[in-house]
Amino acid sequence: VQLQASGGGLVQAGGSLRLSCTERRRTFSNNGVGWFRQAPGQEREFVAAISWRGESTLYQDFVKGRFTISRDNRKNTVYLQMNSLKPEDTAVYYCARARSSFPSRNPSSYSYWGQGTQVTVSS
Repeated sequence: VQLQASGGGLVQAGGSLRLSCTERRRTFSNNGVGWFRQAPGQEREFVAAISWRGESTLYQDFVKGRFTISRDNRKNTVYLQMNSLKPEDTAVYYCARARSSFPSRNPSSYSYWGQGTQVTVSS
C-alpha cells in the first residue's frame, strides 16, 4: 500500500494550499479517506474525512469554513483545500484510508497511512 500526500509548502497567513492524497497500485474508491495533522510536540489530530462516494464529510471545528475535503474517484485522489491559513495550522498533514466506506474522526478507524506533507504557515 502506498498512500502519497502532496501539495504542502510554505505560505503566508491568509493564504491557501491544496493537498492531494493518492494511492498507488490500488483504488480506494470504496473506502473513506481522512486527513490528520501533527504539529511538533503534539499528538496527531483529526482534520477532515470523506465517505467513498463523497456525499458525507466530517470536519474538525477549527477548520470548518476554511478547509474543504473532496475526492475524484476517477483519479483515485482525495483533496484538502485549505483557505485562510493560520500559523497554528502549521503541521505535517497525513492522509489515511479508512477500513470502511464511511468517514471517521477516530484514527483507529484507518488502516493505512501516507508519509505526510509539511505545511508551514508564516505570520
